[in-house]
Amino acid sequence: MPKKAHARRYAQAVFEIALEKNELDRWQTDLEKLATVMADPTFLAAMDSPKIKFDDKARLLAERLGEISPTARNLALLLVSRNGAGMIGQMAGEYQRMLNAYHGIQTAEVTTAIPLDDADKSRLAEHLSTIVGSQVTVKAAVDPRILGGVVARVGGKLLDGSTRSRLEALKKQLEGR
Repeated sequence: MPKKAHARRYAQAVFEIALEKNELDRWQTDLEKLATVMADPTFLAAMDSPKIKFDDKARLLAERLGEISPTARNLALLLVSRNGAGMIGQMAGEYQRMLNAYHGIQTAEVTTAIPLDDADKSRLAEHLSTIVGSQVTVKAAVDPRILGGVVARVGGKLLDGSTRSRLEALKKQLEGR
């Protein structure tokens, strides 16, 4: 089974536990901390290494994590024991997506030709919120190939206001298609 599916299942289980115990924000913080620790390739290699004893891995993990809930620490140890520490970043992302959906927030994946500053992101989030009818957070990326404008994916919708797509449409129109 692909790791993304595993990450989604673990995130779903964590989300249900967090919802039941009313610890949604605490779990978000703990998962972000876990993802940050596991983002270090050297540390992740140590956690996945069969040459290092599990007790040593647990001690290293406890040192790196510092203050974290015992349940989150147990989850990390479970994933380390199953060689799944590498999917913690994906799991944290899935959990964040579920948390946003729970709060009625959608994430817009926005691509522009040049980087957006915080003010531009805020204005764009407000504009997209009015279009989709719910609160939107912007996750920005840069792709100079779009030439100008904005391409946004919100939920299942693609909003393409890029200069490139407009030029392609004009070309097709001029060619008589």
